[in-house]
Amino acid sequence: MLLRFRMRFWLPALALAACSAPPAQAPVLPQEPFVYTDAARPRWVSFENPAGAPGQGGQENNGAKGHPFDRLPAGSTQTLLDLQGPGIITRIWITINHRTPYMLRSLVLRMYWDGETQPAVEVPFGDFFGVGLGRTTAFENALFANPEGRSFNAFVQMPFRRSARIELVNESGMDLHMVFYDIDVQTVSRWDPAWMYFHACWRRDTATALGQDFEILPQVQGKGRFLGVNAGINAHPRYGDHWWGEGEVKLYLDGDQQLPTLIGTGTEDYIGTAWGQGAFCNRYTGCLIADPAARQWAFYRYHLPDPVYFGSGCRVTIQQIGGSMKAQVRDLQARGVPLIPVSIHSDTVKLQPLYRPGSVTQLDDPALIDGWTNYYRSDDMSAVAYFYLDRPSSGLPRLQPAAVRTWGIRRE
Repeated sequence: MLLRFRMRFWLPALALAACSAPPAQAPVLPQEPFVYTDAARPRWVSFENPAGAPGQGGQENNGAKGHPFDRLPAGSTQTLLDLQGPGIITRIWITINHRTPYMLRSLVLRMYWDGETQPAVEVPFGDFFGVGLGRTTAFENALFANPEGRSFNAFVQMPFRRSARIELVNESGMDLHMVFYDIDVQTVSRWDPAWMYFHACWRRDTATALGQDFEILPQVQGKGRFLGVNAGINAHPRYGDHWWGEGEVKLYLDGDQQLPTLIGTGTEDYIGTAWGQGAFCNRYTGCLIADPAARQWAFYRYHLPDPVYFGSGCRVTIQQIGGSMKAQVRDLQARGVPLIPVSIHSDTVKLQPLYRPGSVTQLDDPALIDGWTNYYRSDDMSAVAYFYLDRPSSGLPRLQPAAVRTWGIRRE
């Protein structure tokens, strides 16, 4: 019975079933469209009904499309939702008239649960909605969608116990003339203790340190579930057309220190492809931007069919490792390009480790075989980590300033 319950209803499946007993009451949101429930009531929050109040929508202009959008002047904050709970946000749709990479990185989406003063979500607008590097494209996956490259949809379920507040902040220095949105909520009669709060954090390192993994998700404490990541890379031109994606994703769970419990085998492997990374869009994995000319890639993986639960804490990283044939990497090393050789192998010789912390292998050593050579490199990485936690605030650092978020990004 428990297995059938988890398969049929997505929201309880997001709860920490391994650490909590399953709820005794009937599911809040039945999957079958013909099943009625009186345990939830729909509310749509928008400028036409900012309180989502019953029988109060569309009051302006005598009900004739009186307030479909609003302005967001430079430096201002617009509260999109402010509701008392308990409830579950089931869908967010927003569109704006100015969708340049600069604007998508300058706008900030913040979400607060249960009256907390620190946001559980504080992420650049575009990145939150699965848009990597500020570059929109038409796509649909299990959590996000942009049907024609002009709108932003999220279908992540977000329970709240006492209250929910969502803000949009304009840090672009330019007025935003049109913001349209609606946020769909189900109000419920009671909070289930097995439910968890949705969180998201974004980080960028414009020049990753050699030999130091990029943190997708800094250490968080508590019980929860790592939901997935939307990442982007601006590969540094000094490495030419070398492959950048040899880095392995590591998930440190429940007290892991030097070594993780979960580890992948390479960047493209983590998102389910192989031998390089082109553009594709699947439900749980994809690469929406694959632009070798601009040296930009944006990719995602969402752990829905393969849940990652943690009982006391979680940290997620990715190595910044690339690779090419030894002669090409040796030429970079001879020119003083920042790199640290990691390993070398060929079709006939198994992988030979070259990395020792504190020293750098010189690739002009005649004793080394010829073959594919992996090496630590320094690139511009950014990522949104999505996760659930058993508390409404995570204690993670606040979002980096707009100058860091928009450094080097196109304004047009």
